[in-house]
Amino acid sequence: MEDTIAAIGPLDETAMAAARALQARLTKPAGSLGALEDLSIRLAGLAGTCPPPLPEPAAVAVFAGDHGVHAQGVTPWPQEVTAQMVANFLAGGAVVNAFARQTGATVTVVDVGVRHGPLTPRETPHEPATGVPAGPGAPRLVTANVRSGTRDMTVEPALTGAEVRRAVEVGIRVAGELCDAGAGILVTGDMGIGNTTPAAALVAVFTGADPAEVTGRGTGVDDVTYARKIEVIRRALARHRPDPADPLGVLAAVGGLEHAALVGFILGGAARRVPVLLDGVNAVAAALAAVALAPDAVHALVAGHRSAEPGARAGLLRLGLSPVIDLGLRLGEGTGALLAFPVVAAAVRVLHEVATFDSAGVAEK
Repeated sequence: MEDTIAAIGPLDETAMAAARALQARLTKPAGSLGALEDLSIRLAGLAGTCPPPLPEPAAVAVFAGDHGVHAQGVTPWPQEVTAQMVANFLAGGAVVNAFARQTGATVTVVDVGVRHGPLTPRETPHEPATGVPAGPGAPRLVTANVRSGTRDMTVEPALTGAEVRRAVEVGIRVAGELCDAGAGILVTGDMGIGNTTPAAALVAVFTGADPAEVTGRGTGVDDVTYARKIEVIRRALARHRPDPADPLGVLAAVGGLEHAALVGFILGGAARRVPVLLDGVNAVAAALAAVALAPDAVHALVAGHRSAEPGARAGLLRLGLSPVIDLGLRLGEGTGALLAFPVVAAAVRVLHEVATFDSAGVAEK
C-alpha cells in the first residue's frame, strides 16, 4: 500500500498545456464541447502526454461484501442476496452485465467479504437468464475473502486495522491485474446488502456533514427503516468518534470490506495513471478515503454519474468532481459509471481524430 501511495503524483502541466493548445486548434468554436474539453485536458495531464491514450477498453471490478450492521434492520433485504447477486453477476444476468456487453467492458467480481457461500470460480460460466451466451468475455470471479462480512459497527469496530489493510491491498492487486491485461479505464462496482449504511457513515466523517444530510434510502426503504438507518449511523459515529485524519482508522470503525477494497482499486489506478470511473455512493465514499490517504489520487477520478443518494452528491462536492451524467440512478454495481464510459471515451477521441483548422483548410475567425 505504501509503495502504491508513493507512486501517485500530480498532473503533468506540460501535457495539459499541449491539450489546451490542441483544443484551440480543432475545427470547432473554442469551448463548444464544454466539460468534455476540460475532461480531455485533465486526462492528458494524468497520462503525461497529449493526446492521452484512448480510455478503453473499460474494466469493471465489482467488489462484494456483507455487513454486520445488517442486524440493526437498516434494510428489508435478506443478507443472502449478496451471494445470490454474485452468482447472478457470474451468470451474466445483472444490469451491470447488460451494460458491460453494450460498452464492451469486462466484468470482474471480487469476493472480498461475502458471508454466504462458498463462492468458487466457475470453469464454465452459466448462460444468463436472458439467453445471451456467456462467451470468452464472461465475468470472472476473484476469491479474496478477508473475512465473512464486517462486524456490527454499532457494537464494535467493523474491521481490524489488519483486515482493512488486507482489503485495500486486494483492490490494489485487482487494479494492477486489470491494467496489466490492457484496461484503459477502471470502473468501480460494488455489491453488499446494507452497504449504503457504512457508505453514509464514511461520507459523514470525511465531509463533516450530519448523518441525516448524507443518508439515503438505498434500496428504497420505508420511512421507519430510513429513520432507523440514520439513528444507527449516529450511534456508530458516537461510539467510535472516527478521525478523518486517520483514513484507515475510519474504514476500520465504520467501513465495509468492499469500501476498503475500492480504496485500493482507486489508489492502484491512480498509481498507474489510469483513469478511475466512479459509480455511486459506495464508490464516492471510498474515493473520499483514498484521497485522504493520497490527495493526488483525485486527479485520476472521473465521476460517472450523480447518484440519487445524497451522500454521493455531498462526496462529489467535497472531491470537486462534476458528474458526467445525471439520470437519478441508485443501483450500484458500476451501472451508472458504465453508462458514462462512452462519453469519457468520446472526450479523448476528439483529441485523436478531429482535424485542426490548418489540416482541414478551414478558415479561423
